[in-house]
Amino acid sequence: MVGVSCGGSSTLVLYNGQHPQLTSALVAAFQKQTGVSVSVRTNDGIVLAQQILQEGKASLADVYLTENSPELMLLQEKGLLSKLPASVLSQVPAEDSSPDGDWVGVAARVSALAYNPARITVGQMPASILDLELPQWKGRLAIAPSDSDFVPLVSAVIAKYGVANARTWLAGLKENAAIYQDIESVVSAVNSGAQAVGIINSYYWFRLQLEVGASAIHSQVYYFPQSDVGGLENVSGVAVLASSRNQVAADKFVAFMVSEQGQKLLAAGDDFEYPLRADVDPNPALPPLVQVHPDVVSLVSLGDDLQAAQLIQQSGLV
Repeated sequence: MVGVSCGGSSTLVLYNGQHPQLTSALVAAFQKQTGVSVSVRTNDGIVLAQQILQEGKASLADVYLTENSPELMLLQEKGLLSKLPASVLSQVPAEDSSPDGDWVGVAARVSALAYNPARITVGQMPASILDLELPQWKGRLAIAPSDSDFVPLVSAVIAKYGVANARTWLAGLKENAAIYQDIESVVSAVNSGAQAVGIINSYYWFRLQLEVGASAIHSQVYYFPQSDVGGLENVSGVAVLASSRNQVAADKFVAFMVSEQGQKLLAAGDDFEYPLRADVDPNPALPPLVQVHPDVVSLVSLGDDLQAAQLIQQSGLV
């Protein structure tokens, strides 16, 4: 556990499944504004969701912040989240938050492909992510099936094309793809030329560019055309635990996350996600979402990722 504080009588426990750098900046600003001390526990969002399920009403967490909506939907299904005030929910579009008012969306990102022009031309790129099951992609593809950002993509394929087609697609990926531990490794492999293409969320590519500099970038981002499922828009969100012993401070933290100040901090940082407030522009390095034409699957249809995780395991990818 990493503890941070700046006075005040309240201590808030945040289970953080978002990128630590972004969360640290948001927590520091919240503490400065409110005087509330925040203790942060960071891990993969799926791992933290499972921990909350195990802890139940005895959970130490007051607030849960995670990268993808399915973890939040799972906790909502189990009745472990507290209703949020309408004044908080109204800060972002309703379709980007819990349909029951149990959590609120904070940021969005889009699935895409990284590709290396030295290995493949843009004219050879697939029209759909489902095409990556075809034999011509054998030995040219990188994926990270154990990364928490991969699972919602499988959920989206299930939602749009059914379980049988999702299973066939995963079998094709198993045959064709080199397996990496995480999406950061996928982006690096494509950038180095070790792989021709890789399934990513686009923000990983922008973070690599910032890290190594434009002169060391030898890859590009490919956004799927015609709102293909491969260009899934994922929503990151935050919730207050129903078991929180610090509900007032927890509600304040969630309100800060979707406030203009909080969303501007998100946009200005090095995380390269899209703020959800309509009055806050994204990082200028990012293409506008209206140009990317992401596939928007309803949060209810995307579900809780349990079936997707099961199919991934059955496929032998993990």
